[in-house]
Amino acid sequence: MTTQLEHLQPTQYGLGLHTTTRELGLAINNFAGETRSKVWDLDRDLSSHLHQYLVEFIKPQTWADLAFIAVAKGPGGFTGTRIGVVTARTLGQQLGIPVFAISTLAAVVWSQIPPNPPYKGGDQVIAVQMPAQRGQVFGAIYQPTPDASELKVLVPDTVMTPEAWQDKLATCNTDYQLIEAQSGLAATVTSVLQLAYLDWQRGQRPNWSEALPFYGQHPVEM
Repeated sequence: MTTQLEHLQPTQYGLGLHTTTRELGLAINNFAGETRSKVWDLDRDLSSHLHQYLVEFIKPQTWADLAFIAVAKGPGGFTGTRIGVVTARTLGQQLGIPVFAISTLAAVVWSQIPPNPPYKGGDQVIAVQMPAQRGQVFGAIYQPTPDASELKVLVPDTVMTPEAWQDKLATCNTDYQLIEAQSGLAATVTSVLQLAYLDWQRGQRPNWSEALPFYGQHPVEM
């Protein structure tokens, strides 16, 4: 049975945040043709300037126009990731709207998917890796559905040694594309927002309290 997808009203918007690196990425979209995004290199000024940039960025829309929020949950830098998730949770709680916590690695993969249907890569497997602390790597393996309506998780985001990651890749029973996620990740904030909207269309409405950062360890209570 085909699931009936929901759609935002033209006056409703999704807001995306990406703070897992030294850059700030923001995106807003009503998924009816009105969209914009921007990236700033804030480095250590992220925590003190995030609210100011948010307030200016959403204009001419208002907080009341937001239907949901999407935030990159990591992996990434500890401080930046936490700032983004806390901000998204706070906005979600105050506005009473869903908050989608989206994998940084999933957003990188989605940014490589051709935007115009029909997408012909339903059998394509995409592995993504990113440097972690202490010589380890973050790795995950995904597969887009044939119609690019969903990103299936074959191997969830995991931190491991480079050797363990290579062993994981070697056990793949199919050809795969390998992506290295290193720089410019904040620009994938548009993918963070798009992935959240796919979940929103399928009826998911996660409470703000469900948005937790991923540091490569077990989620922490906030």
